[in-house]
Amino acid sequence: MIDRKTWDEFRETGLTLIINQILHIFGWCIVYEIEDGKVVDCYPARTKFRGFEGDGVSKAYINVSRWIKDNAEELLKEAEGESE
Repeated sequence: MIDRKTWDEFRETGLTLIINQILHIFGWCIVYEIEDGKVVDCYPARTKFRGFEGDGVSKAYINVSRWIKDNAEELLKEAEGESE
């Protein structure tokens, strides 16, 4: 029932920014520490930021949309209880 993924994989979906937008409402965020293009640490933190600006938001929405498109069939099977 669980398919463990890495923080790098999660980050590539674009969901990090989307989730952090929600968390910012409450003054929280997920922080990634990256070295050589790889996540080396990830942790929750308090923040004074409230939202994001610029091209990063558009890129995250594109990445999330692409991930949904690529995974829609499996998501539906899981929701309907047909997935292994």
